[in-house]
Amino acid sequence: MNRRHFLQAFSSLPLACLLSREKLLAAPHHPAKAKRVVQLFMAGGASHIDLFDYKPELVKRHGQPSNFGEHVEAFQNGLGPWLKPLWDFKPYGKSGKLLSEVVSPLGAVADELAFVHNMVGKTGVHSQGTLLQTTGFNRPGFPGMGCWVSYGLGSLQDNLPTFVVLPDHRGLASNGTKNWDSAFLPAQHSGMSVYPGEKNPIEDLFPDEHLKYVTPDGDKEAIGLLSKLNREHASQHLGDERLEARIRSYELAAKMQLAAPEALDISKEPAHVMKLYGLDHGKTSFDKEINPLEETEYFSRKCLVARRLLERGVRFVQIWSGNDNGFPRRNWDSHEDVKRDHGPLAYGMAKGAAALIQDLKQRGLLEDTIVLWTTEFGRMPSSQGGKGRDHNPYCFTNWLCGGGIRGGVSHGPSDDFGYKPADRKHPTEVYDVHATVLHLLGIDHTKLTFRHNGIDRRLTDVHGQLIKPIMA
Repeated sequence: MNRRHFLQAFSSLPLACLLSREKLLAAPHHPAKAKRVVQLFMAGGASHIDLFDYKPELVKRHGQPSNFGEHVEAFQNGLGPWLKPLWDFKPYGKSGKLLSEVVSPLGAVADELAFVHNMVGKTGVHSQGTLLQTTGFNRPGFPGMGCWVSYGLGSLQDNLPTFVVLPDHRGLASNGTKNWDSAFLPAQHSGMSVYPGEKNPIEDLFPDEHLKYVTPDGDKEAIGLLSKLNREHASQHLGDERLEARIRSYELAAKMQLAAPEALDISKEPAHVMKLYGLDHGKTSFDKEINPLEETEYFSRKCLVARRLLERGVRFVQIWSGNDNGFPRRNWDSHEDVKRDHGPLAYGMAKGAAALIQDLKQRGLLEDTIVLWTTEFGRMPSSQGGKGRDHNPYCFTNWLCGGGIRGGVSHGPSDDFGYKPADRKHPTEVYDVHATVLHLLGIDHTKLTFRHNGIDRRLTDVHGQLIKPIMA
């Protein structure tokens, strides 16, 4: 019985039965090693060779004319002299993983991380590259990864959304909400945007404060009436998934009015946890030329809220760093000055991500939570304007850790310059990452499908191989 027939057969039952369909349908294809996912997305194109993928050949040839040995199609005019990493690298952990000093906080969890250094994309255009990483397609109209996980596995609880998105507080990245929209999947699987630290972190969760005549009891009764009317209407329009999603949204909104404020309130977190995340506003000796405290505050707050959401049953949390506009840049698109742009963002990201991993581990949650770090593409080993780097869709880095991931490993080396994979015939693509994450969640990526316009669509399109060397 497919989902549509299921809903048609039981659409006249009470709403509680309608809402339980996800748990009834959410049978994994094989035993899962993970239950939940955190995706950390660096919008703009983070430089792998300045953060994670050390290239001594660039240090040796710094300032010399670049020569790629082939024609290179650069996004801008970014084929200047070779540019060495902007920060020094040091080994960390038993694995001896070399990390840039700008992401040195990740050294504390180096042996938990699995790096994939031979990632390749299909385009150097931000919007297309971002969609490819978030939805598996480089054009609009396809569900985000979190939407597929929500659709395939359902919810772990009923009081909070299954898929929560924590955007950059300064604005949305390329494509905006299309990165987490459910597209042709039922609407309730879309990601819900939450802005931790804002006065109203969830839009329209509560009535406008100027509407004095709206009381809590009246608001509750209004939601109840709307749900009743929609249920009556749904009984006359069997199989209309838009109505089902609307009913679910009203029910969830009512529950969230109690659950969400508590989940987003970090004020009662103990002092040692706040210190771990760098939210105690202490001083740092990282670099006197920049002030990473601001970015630490922003990113770490989102990471701490993510942990609180995960432990309360949210299945997929997506955290964004970087927006699509503004200058000086507060995204990772460092055409003009890598050190200026990456410095605060990278340190803040590393502090928050390392704290999240340590916090999950000490609570016993890391063993069944996958943390995935990605960006839309990398940056070129050659310079642009002396201090910047152009887009590099030909090679970049992802890293993963947590449930079912083998830590302390580096897979798929890039070439001596970080320009392309060392083995150009066997790169790693986003389909492989998506397939691996779904597998660890108990899902066969070839079987998680939805019929749309006569095609059985899936997150991995017609591609995807498990990255077995990084799997425990």
